[in-house]
Amino acid sequence: MSVNRCVYLLSRSHIRYRVCASTAAVANNTTLHPTRRTFEKLSSRHSNSNSSSRPLDTSLFVPLTVKSDEGGDGPVGEELTQPLDKSKLPRLFHQAFVSFRKYVLEMNSLNADFHIILSDICCGAGHIDDIFPYFMRHVKQIFPMLDCMDDLRKISDLRVPANWYPEARSIQRKIVFHAGPTNSGKTYHAIQRFLAAKSGVYCGPLKLLAHEIYEKSNDAGVPCDLVTGEERIFVDPEGRLSGHIASTIEMCSVTTPYEVAVIDEIQMIKDPARGWAWTRALLGLCAEEIHVCGEAAAVDFVTELMYTTGEEVEVHNYKRLTPFSVSNHAVESLDNLKPGDCIVCFSKNDIYSISRQIEVRGLECAVIYGSLPPGTKLAQAKKFNDPDDPCKILVATDAIGMGLNLSIRRIIFNSLVKPSVNEKGEKELDTISTSQALQIAGRAGRFSSVFKEGEVTTMQRDDLPVLKEILGKPVDPIETAGLHPTAEQIEIFAYHLPQATLSNLIDIFVSLAQVDGLYFVCNIDDFKFLADMIQHIPLNLRTRYVFCTAPINKKQAFVCTSFLKFARQFSRDEPLIYNWVCRHVNWPLVPPKNIKDLVHLEAVHDVLDLYLWLSYRFMDMFPDANLIRDIQKELDGIIQVGVRNITRLIRATEDQRASAENTASIGLAVLDTPPLRRGRGTKNQRKDPRATDSSLSSRLVRDGLLTKELLQQLQREWVREQNEVQLNSDMFM
Repeated sequence: MSVNRCVYLLSRSHIRYRVCASTAAVANNTTLHPTRRTFEKLSSRHSNSNSSSRPLDTSLFVPLTVKSDEGGDGPVGEELTQPLDKSKLPRLFHQAFVSFRKYVLEMNSLNADFHIILSDICCGAGHIDDIFPYFMRHVKQIFPMLDCMDDLRKISDLRVPANWYPEARSIQRKIVFHAGPTNSGKTYHAIQRFLAAKSGVYCGPLKLLAHEIYEKSNDAGVPCDLVTGEERIFVDPEGRLSGHIASTIEMCSVTTPYEVAVIDEIQMIKDPARGWAWTRALLGLCAEEIHVCGEAAAVDFVTELMYTTGEEVEVHNYKRLTPFSVSNHAVESLDNLKPGDCIVCFSKNDIYSISRQIEVRGLECAVIYGSLPPGTKLAQAKKFNDPDDPCKILVATDAIGMGLNLSIRRIIFNSLVKPSVNEKGEKELDTISTSQALQIAGRAGRFSSVFKEGEVTTMQRDDLPVLKEILGKPVDPIETAGLHPTAEQIEIFAYHLPQATLSNLIDIFVSLAQVDGLYFVCNIDDFKFLADMIQHIPLNLRTRYVFCTAPINKKQAFVCTSFLKFARQFSRDEPLIYNWVCRHVNWPLVPPKNIKDLVHLEAVHDVLDLYLWLSYRFMDMFPDANLIRDIQKELDGIIQVGVRNITRLIRATEDQRASAENTASIGLAVLDTPPLRRGRGTKNQRKDPRATDSSLSSRLVRDGLLTKELLQQLQREWVREQNEVQLNSDMFM
């Protein structure tokens, strides 16, 4: 019997853990296991009856199908536990068997005891079960988590996250929920209590909101510091902390005591990517009063969540201060735009296209979308709000939903379909939810604007009844809150699994994580993407974890490349100084000449943001934060110039595309020209049209299979695809 066959039989046999007893029996010369004794008798009988003593040909043994005992206990086991996901049962064993087989067959030399066991089996003196202890030893080597599975399950037990915050549990907090739609004054009332307190912290979803509260607080004579991922501003000239702090929600401290804490936009606790930050703030803030602001759809859930901490929720309900109505007519044409209109798109390409069409009609428009720097967004908002500015139209994405004060008369949905990412990290294209529609529509006719009544409609006639249906539905109640593994939990995991990569540690943690019905584990695809990107770079686990929590746009190739270079430079213990960064981003930069240049400048701004974010975590390695901030402000001004002239950039891009199309058309014409024939002929020789126009495209047009218009459209699409390919290749260079 060959070694390969031995290992194969191990995979086919019904393995029972009786090898230890058998081995001990042999060592003590006691009675062998019945199975082995029977096997040896059969082998001996076969040997005696055959004078040639040929070895047994086990390849002839075909395993029989074992049928289940249908008259057994029935589904009792299922009732006692739960239904089995049998697709997961054989996977681990199959992986282990394949690895063990490869190990046995490819190793030049095996351990002496294992070699002897295999030799005995090949000679017919041993039993296949003797391999099992060695198989199990190999399994524990390739799957070290099997030896510490109980410990790993305890570490990844996320069923009682309230216990993670002992400081908050040591005090009795008062929870006040300010519930209402947009423009209802709910946040205003919470901020008034924040300003009246001796100390307080504001936690918002955006840097713009944190900046707004920071400015309002200081303007009201209440010293307030600003803390975001990329920026720290201390009011005290000596750097002492103020009693009040305005911060982004990820940056709030859960160990500092406050009198009042404000958590804004609490409905984002269900966000698949960032929900964990709201959960952490709600459960962990160490404040006497927690003022929560958000949609009424979150009231019941927050009440239930606070029940687990023994804290009651006091609810204050608010109504919208100014009314808004749904129009009975769609806009249908950009010719019907009026001052104060805001067209909401869900893609930058739509923004470019609509901005260009508005400019053709002799109108000016402001542009706001998510990837613009905060300073540029504020500048565009100021331009749109200024009654003396000729710009009366705004084209924006749903980035206007929060963080900007805009004087909008009418919201016009260009589309009702928005791309999104679900909890599993899968991209989806779906109709916007009632919550999203209300958040955007609520920007029309705000209390502080010149328009006291708002209106909402659609660009397309067919979308209007759909919008009415969406706005007529109640907002879906919030049912779960997000959680995310902490650095400490991953470090303990790494202690048990020292050879595992960070990405693998996260995967194992999530697969073993236990959560109750109130929580879910947030999507970790972005974290794993960064972890895989820098896995080959030598960094300690805590540093690697911090790098992977950096808020970067992984769709921007230049940002990802910069992230990789930052990590590599860090691993060499070489500080990333100002001159190094300037060389990397090719500073100084010039105003953009087309849309491609503008997109690159936005990516450079994100790279500088990344530097500033890392500078507050690794000050020694990113020492020139002030200098970087200076050039970032200058870059913000350059981007503002580009956005102010965005229609000119779009025209330049279109001209380049048209030039490329003309070049392609000439090229196609050349290809369509038939080759010249050599030979004699006269000038007046009659030419056969079929002979002179024999290209494939011409034949298709001639035969009626393709129209000239369709051919031109195909040419334009081909050129556009080539431009996109070239653009993508340029971005990755």
